[in-house]
Amino acid sequence: MTAELVALVIAAFIQFLHIGVSGYFMNRTPEGQAWNMSPRDTPRDPGIKGGRAQRAGDNHQTALLLFAVAILTLAVSGQFNGWTAFLAWLYVIARLLYIPAYVQGWSPLRSIIWMLGSAATALLLLAALF
Repeated sequence: MTAELVALVIAAFIQFLHIGVSGYFMNRTPEGQAWNMSPRDTPRDPGIKGGRAQRAGDNHQTALLLFAVAILTLAVSGQFNGWTAFLAWLYVIARLLYIPAYVQGWSPLRSIIWMLGSAATALLLLAALF
């Protein structure tokens, strides 16, 4: 398997990590596990870090879709090279760093990390076109 496809699989596992981090913070609130195991018919306050974890996960889900389009287009068209491998791993590293950056409120570092991951994805999409 190519480095880019491995990066895509790891990026998918990062989504599971986001779900776990969100669940961890949800379970630490007063409603905690009872609400988390309920049908969730009523909204609740996830707390500051829980809300951040949930928003970071939502953000990753969107970013993962764009990254997957780039990687799969490059795979189908046979355009992988050293540059695309570098960009794929830059995306993965940025998305891993994004979790603590968002949850801990590292500003403006969180935005810089987001920009790195997004730039890597945009460059991968451009590589697929040219």
